[in-house]
Amino acid sequence: MPADRAAAQAVFDNPAVTVTDTAASVVIAPAENPSDAGLVFIPGAKVDPYAYLATLSGTVEETGMTVVITKPVLNLAFFDQRPLDAFTAAAPDVSTWFVGGHSLGGVRACMYTQDTEVAGLVVFGSYCAAAVDDDLPVLSISGSEDGLSTPAKIEDTADLLPAGTTFVQIDGANHASFGAYGDQPGDGVATITPAESQQAITDALSTFIAPLAVQSE
Repeated sequence: MPADRAAAQAVFDNPAVTVTDTAASVVIAPAENPSDAGLVFIPGAKVDPYAYLATLSGTVEETGMTVVITKPVLNLAFFDQRPLDAFTAAAPDVSTWFVGGHSLGGVRACMYTQDTEVAGLVVFGSYCAAAVDDDLPVLSISGSEDGLSTPAKIEDTADLLPAGTTFVQIDGANHASFGAYGDQPGDGVATITPAESQQAITDALSTFIAPLAVQSE
């Protein structure tokens, strides 16, 4: 599922952020005043990593966080067994790392928390397949119209996440609202615009990240 060219280009054209392509990832960084926080973000199955530029650039701009969007092996997160440091190496100045992902990428992100020390977990339209450490800060953002990671599935798997997990449901968002890649088979129908869903994601993610995202002098 290819990225929407216009949405991706708008991020490339934004002077507040920089976009760098590496062999293993796509990196979005603030043009100035970076924080010490970073997020390794894993795309959904068969979704172009560049589809998440528009989704995540707002938080980069607001918090100074660096985002490393992985390029999964065969475009499927489950086939990618590289350690997390294969991606954090793209931003060596970051000291506080979060891990997250969309859909199947979120499931893989949950798995990273089992064997890698991270500052927090972020899942978009996704849920974990096994219990997560109860002390780990977690943000779960879902969509009311998601036809794949449905509200019922999010609720049924909520007990696998820590008691203090922050759950945010975006009213009107569907599964494809978490990236700019067009419609997805089996999904519900979004009743809000891409810009509205992106802003809601930015607000929720920035609020979650900001307490640990210390701006450098």
